[in-house]
Amino acid sequence: MASMNDKDYYAILGVSKDASTEEIRKAFQQKARKLHPDVNKEPDAEERFKEVSEAYAVLSDDEKRRRYDAMRSGAPFAGGYSGQAPRGGYGDPFTGGPYAWGPFGASTRRQSRAYRPRQGADVVIDVTVGAEKAATGMRRGVTYQRYAACDHCHGTGSVEAEHSETCPTCGGRGRISVDLGSIFGIGVMEMECPECEGTGRVVADPCDVCGGTGRTLTASEVVVDIPAGSHDGDEVRVPGMGNAGTNGEAAGDFVCRVCVPEERLTPSQANGFALIGFAVPFVVFGLLTSSLGSFSLFIAALVVAGLVMVVRGGVKLSRRWWRNAGMALGNGASQGLTIALFVTVMFSCTAGLGRVGYMGRGF
Repeated sequence: MASMNDKDYYAILGVSKDASTEEIRKAFQQKARKLHPDVNKEPDAEERFKEVSEAYAVLSDDEKRRRYDAMRSGAPFAGGYSGQAPRGGYGDPFTGGPYAWGPFGASTRRQSRAYRPRQGADVVIDVTVGAEKAATGMRRGVTYQRYAACDHCHGTGSVEAEHSETCPTCGGRGRISVDLGSIFGIGVMEMECPECEGTGRVVADPCDVCGGTGRTLTASEVVVDIPAGSHDGDEVRVPGMGNAGTNGEAAGDFVCRVCVPEERLTPSQANGFALIGFAVPFVVFGLLTSSLGSFSLFIAALVVAGLVMVVRGGVKLSRRWWRNAGMALGNGASQGLTIALFVTVMFSCTAGLGRVGYMGRGF
């Protein structure tokens, strides 16, 4: 059997040496469909199918690909590095002005035959309104981005076929076996099938517009009726206006989360009230056990720090603001209760032992 250095995996898959992971994946899919033993009856089809699977297993893994490139170039210490390629991320959604913009999806999409029906997620947008508007009610237009059902395939992901089919690459298992014993000495390796992405089913004829997912990223607008008497944190739902589901599944909801600045605690204020609440159980147990003086410095530090954090953000006169303050205070008290009880018991036991020791030396 040919060794690793004798095989040009890039040539086997028909890609360049600087091909991206997605290009490698697509090349494998195309060749695997043609060479699968259930489809191709040529005598060497099975061997060639194993060869392209082996090539994909190496080139689709950043670390294995790096080692493969290093060994073919004759670089020393090819196997000594275990780092990972950096991963990207998405920014947080933002709001502002009369229109709120929702979370932005990826700017590119990839073609995938994987049949993965999933219900769409909700889209949650914060909409800021004044206290007067929240009290009287209002109507607000919100523009945002979401995944909507693809118009070309009507959300199914398939242009003509009504049903999905068994993945021809893995035979419905969702995984493929690749023998890498002659390469890295690890024998047969199980990996997720790149054709169906582990589902075992594929879309028969993926839509070119949505890439087979049944949905596309688009800008949408919805008019939300915020009812009279709304308060900070209230939610208004618009059914079916969230992200569309994949492969024909139901869409999620659009959720408008009301934000009333006059009623909202800042994160610093919430932490400040929590600190004050944390000190309350120590005061109670200190009074009950006549040990308040022992905790006075600790209690004073918590209360002063909490008050500074609260006052710095500005005290509001709204009832809902004070209600939120009370909830933060209660949360802090519940967190401090167990710790205060434990500390008080330990302090009492230690003080008792000290008195016993002192009396013992007297006799």
